Amino acid sequence: MNWDLYVRLSALMFMEYAVWAAWAPVLAARLLGPLKMSGKQTGWIYATLPLASMASPLFAGQLADKYFDTGWVLAAAHLAGAVLLYLAIRQKTFGRLFVVMLLYSLCYAATIPLVNALMFRHLPDADKSSEIFIWAPIAWALIGYFLTGWRSLRKSEGDGSDCLALASALSVLMVVVCLLQPATPPKPTAGTPMVQALGMLRDVPFAIFIGVSLLVSGTMQFYFLGTARFMQDVRIAGKNVPAAMGMAQAAQALATWFLLDLFKNNLGIQATLVIGVASWLALYVIYALTKARWLIVLAQTLHGLAYVFFIIAGQIYVNSVAKASFKSSAQALIILVTTGISLFLGTQLAGVTMDKFCRDGRFHWGKIWAVPLVITLAGVLVLATAFRPVVAEKAPAKSKTPASAVEKA
Repeated sequence: MNWDLYVRLSALMFMEYAVWAAWAPVLAARLLGPLKMSGKQTGWIYATLPLASMASPLFAGQLADKYFDTGWVLAAAHLAGAVLLYLAIRQKTFGRLFVVMLLYSLCYAATIPLVNALMFRHLPDADKSSEIFIWAPIAWALIGYFLTGWRSLRKSEGDGSDCLALASALSVLMVVVCLLQPATPPKPTAGTPMVQALGMLRDVPFAIFIGVSLLVSGTMQFYFLGTARFMQDVRIAGKNVPAAMGMAQAAQALATWFLLDLFKNNLGIQATLVIGVASWLALYVIYALTKARWLIVLAQTLHGLAYVFFIIAGQIYVNSVAKASFKSSAQALIILVTTGISLFLGTQLAGVTMDKFCRDGRFHWGKIWAVPLVITLAGVLVLATAFRPVVAEKAPAKSKTPASAVEKA
C-alpha cells in the first residue's frame, strides 16, 4: 500500500469517528443539564442512532453498490449531517431535538458501512486493514482531549452546545476528505445488492455469526450505561472515571495494531471472534464478582479487546465472504445488526434491568451484571461449538496492480 492511499484511507477512518466522538460522549450533559430533559428523554435522543442504523445503511449500501460512487454518497450524507448538527444547536425542546437528531442519525448511520466498504475495496491486502482501523480509537480519544482542552481555555463548557458545533465543523471537513478518496464506482451486477447480501443468510456459518452478533453486541449498552455509576459506587472518584474508561480505547488501539492480524492469521477467524466475546464475558464476570477497584479499572481493557476481536474482526469476516458486487450492502447488513437492532434492544434491556434491580436509589450490581454475563456466555458457547466459517483463500498479492483493480468479483 502506497503512502498516498494510506493517508487518504486513514484520514477517512479518522474523520468518520472524530465526528461521532465530538458529540456522543458529552451531549447527555447538555440534555440533562441546561435543557433539563429527563433520563428517559435523554435515552431516546441517544437511541436515534441505533434506530437509524436499522434502515439507512441498507439504503446507502444499495446506492453505493448499484448507482453512485461511494465517495460521493459519503460526502452527501456528511454534508447533510453538518447542516442538521448545526440545526440541533438551536433546538431546546425534546420533540424538536429528537426529530433533528433522528434525521442526522439517518445520515450518519449510512456512512459507517460505506467507510468500511471503501477501505476494503482499495486495500491491496485485506490484512492491512488493521493499519486503517487503528485511527478510529485514536480519533475518539484525540477529539475528547481537544474538546476538554477547548473548554479549559474558555474556563467553561457553556450550555454544552459546543460539542454539536464541533461535530458540525468536523462533518464539513469530512466532506472534503470523502471527495479526496480514490474513485469507487459501483460494480456491475444483474441483481439487487441488498437482496444478494441478505441471501448470505442461507449460508449456515454466516447465519450463526449474524445471530451471535445480534445476541451479544447489545451487551455493550450495559457497559456504557452502567460502568460510570458502578465505578462511583465502588468508591472510584468521579473525576477519575473518564480516564479509567479511557483504558478501553488505549487497549483497542494497541490490539488493532499489534494483535488483530496476528490472531486472525494464526488462530483463525473463529478463534478470534471467540476471544472477542470471551473478553466481554470476562469483563462482566469481574464486574459481578468483585469490588476490587484496581481490578475493575484494569478490566476496562477487556472492552477494548472485545471490540477489536469481535466487532472489527466481524466486519473483516463479512468482507471476506461477500462477493465484490455487494460488499457495501454486506457491510450495511452487519451494521444494521450490531449498531442498529442489537444496540437498540440492548439499550432497552439495560434500562429495564437497571430499573428492576434498583432499590431506594441503590443498584444491585451483581444481579445487573449477571444479565450480560449470561448473554455473552451463550455467545461464546455458540461460536466455539457451532460456528465453522469458510473464508475464501486470499489471492497472491500483486504490488504493481492498481488498488482500484484488485477486486475482480
